[in-house]
Amino acid sequence: MSTPIRRTSARPSAAVLTSARQRWEESRTGGPSARSTERAFFHLQSRVGNRAAAAAVQRARDTSGGKAGDSGGTPAASRKNYRDRIAGLLDRFKKNLEPIDTFVKGFQTPANAGFTQQAATAANEGLKHSAAASGTSAASGNLLTESVGTVVSGMDAYKNMKDARKHETGAGHHTAGKKARTKGADTVVGAAGSGSYSAAVAKEVTKIQKAADAAVASEASGVASASVGAIKGMRSAFRVGGAARKYRQVKKLGDPHLVHAGSLARLNESREHANWAAAEAYVALDAYWNHEGQGRLELVSEAVDAAWEAMGEARDAAEHLRRAERDIERLSTVQGYAKKKQLAKIGKETVGGGGESTKAAAGVVTAVAAGTVGLASNPVGWGLAGAGAGLVLGVTLYKALRAATKRYEEVHHPERWAQEGGTPEEAASRGESLKHALKFWKKVSKGERQAMAREIYALAAGPEISGRTTAEMRESARALLIALKSGPAQHKLEPEAWAESLNDPARSAGWIKEIAEQLASG
Repeated sequence: MSTPIRRTSARPSAAVLTSARQRWEESRTGGPSARSTERAFFHLQSRVGNRAAAAAVQRARDTSGGKAGDSGGTPAASRKNYRDRIAGLLDRFKKNLEPIDTFVKGFQTPANAGFTQQAATAANEGLKHSAAASGTSAASGNLLTESVGTVVSGMDAYKNMKDARKHETGAGHHTAGKKARTKGADTVVGAAGSGSYSAAVAKEVTKIQKAADAAVASEASGVASASVGAIKGMRSAFRVGGAARKYRQVKKLGDPHLVHAGSLARLNESREHANWAAAEAYVALDAYWNHEGQGRLELVSEAVDAAWEAMGEARDAAEHLRRAERDIERLSTVQGYAKKKQLAKIGKETVGGGGESTKAAAGVVTAVAAGTVGLASNPVGWGLAGAGAGLVLGVTLYKALRAATKRYEEVHHPERWAQEGGTPEEAASRGESLKHALKFWKKVSKGERQAMAREIYALAAGPEISGRTTAEMRESARALLIALKSGPAQHKLEPEAWAESLNDPARSAGWIKEIAEQLASG
């Protein structure tokens, strides 16, 4: 069987082949017009000279620099820069205090509770005084860290609130708005925690001074500690609920291999049809090549064109199938990563929230003991305080170890999560990577989560950015965005405007940042 060949006007076979190939090569390389443009540019450059070009560039830089200086010299810009610098310094100071704070919460405070219990049982005034002095220093350190963190959270909340009002809609609005709410809640919780640590300091000071109102101070400290622990425990419970809902929404999307099985079958069928058409075109070419008679060259020329076109269609069909299979694997990977992140968040918040709830129970026991039997401690309060501190400490150490590992990988193996098509940075040595890993105040900016965010955006973006992605695959990726709470409703946009924002290259960076934030949050 052979494919019917259309008859066209007569033309020489060699000329047709040369013209077709020439047009195809020109479409790939830019054609003679591109080369003419290059020659014209180089000719112009030789006439004008590098010195004049450098002078023009310098003038442009001077102009832009002057404008930047004018805008940066305004009082509003100066105040903003001043606030940013203060916020940065406070944040760095807080992160330097956090290791000490972790040690105090995880070791010193439970140990103080144990020594207080022992001193009360043995009526050892010297040990009681030493435990109170140690407790004062511990609570003071906690108070300093919590106070600085409260100020930093408040400044971040204010900054993100202004950013949310500035953007009004879109990914930038949602990212800033969510951060403003989170940091606002951190500020409230931090203020309550600062009050609790202030009460703890007062309690330990009254013990040192053997004041008459020591029991009242101890009771107040227990109530404050219980209240803050309960607030943090409830907040963790809400976060667990949010992460669980997000996990269920992602899971509802189904396995991409099953969801897109029909689409893959259609693409494979198209590839097979294209291959058959190419084979038939070559059979027809052989038949016309062996044909003897008038018009042989015309028939062969048309058969060559048909075979060339059929081969192009076969290559395109095979490429579409390979692209779809690769996109399905990418979508499966990012969906699995999104579910893993939510499960990890559920686990961390459950353990951390359980620790805070246990500490709250310890505070209740302390308050009851102070109100009924004076300052006498008891093993129950000591045990609860130690258990709660252990749970919180475990989560803190896990987070710190994970962050250090990611910081190590981002500089020692930069190619692992490098952007596709980009040139990865040069890998750092093991010693330099270890130094970078110990910089606990630095966030990971080139890790797995950022790479997964880029993958999701590449699948969900519009034709201007991901033109070779099939419509079905794009819809699945956008459904994943909605499941991650990055849909039109969260961005205060109509579905059409939301889809248009995904197709805007100028908003790509904001979208990737938004997706990375949503992967990490519940």
